[in-house]
Amino acid sequence: MSSKKINSLLNNLETHIENHSIFNPKISKSDVAWHTDHSLKVINRVCETLQSSDPETYKNNFSFLGKVFFTLGFFPRGKAKAPKYVIPPETVSKEDLISQIELAKTNVNSIASLDKNAYFKHPLFGNVNTSRIYRFLEIHTNHHLKIIGDIVGK
Repeated sequence: MSSKKINSLLNNLETHIENHSIFNPKISKSDVAWHTDHSLKVINRVCETLQSSDPETYKNNFSFLGKVFFTLGFFPRGKAKAPKYVIPPETVSKEDLISQIELAKTNVNSIASLDKNAYFKHPLFGNVNTSRIYRFLEIHTNHHLKIIGDIVGK
């Protein structure tokens, strides 16, 4: 897996910025802007954490749950709660989404140059290193893109 797939997903997220204010309470209690912003915050925070991590302290403690979801290729809806640091603000502007998209593209492209044991600690899955990071970002971003698609009726 590579940054190519994640960049494709970022391009898909970018196309939904124009739909940022669409809301459908039958699908989600959050609007398109929330899902877009959250997805971008996750990508950017994960990449920044990878960049600042100490590969020497990496321990492979990837959980059984992580292995299941990575094998299935999706996360079930409504089962997990986002950590505070990736929860969008009450109001999300188009300008902020655009700047986060640009930062995410830069951050994703930086992953390839990182040590194989650069990592971030996921609250349910344990340590996710660079060998698993593209899969994590793909599954997470796809999860929110499916919700966005349902909200806008596509």
